[in-house]
Amino acid sequence: MAQPQGPPVQLFGRKDSRDTQKALRFFKERRMPVTLVDLAIKPPAPTELRRFTERLGVRAVADTGSSAWKEAGLGYLRMTDTELFERLLADPRLLRLPLARFGNQFAAGVDEATWKTFKAG
Repeated sequence: MAQPQGPPVQLFGRKDSRDTQKALRFFKERRMPVTLVDLAIKPPAPTELRRFTERLGVRAVADTGSSAWKEAGLGYLRMTDTELFERLLADPRLLRLPLARFGNQFAAGVDEATWKTFKAG
């Protein structure tokens, strides 16, 4: 059997997040190497977060249904994309987890349809 090649899938999430655990299990079952960046320990770098927002849109990576979003009262604010990006950078709890990257392919949240396209070559 051929070994998986190419870069590992990079996941940004939290070890205590069910959706992150689901993503880890998904890739493990397909024998794809995964690198997990635990956002509880290390927040995403601005350039890394910018890659996701440029590709998917800043609103797609924001978890507007989370308790952190409601606690911050963000449902009532009108924000520009730049203001929202700054909020997401300041508080990673507002991100839709997991954020997955494989080369130039990106996904936010549980998105198995997109994850299935994460193949080398």
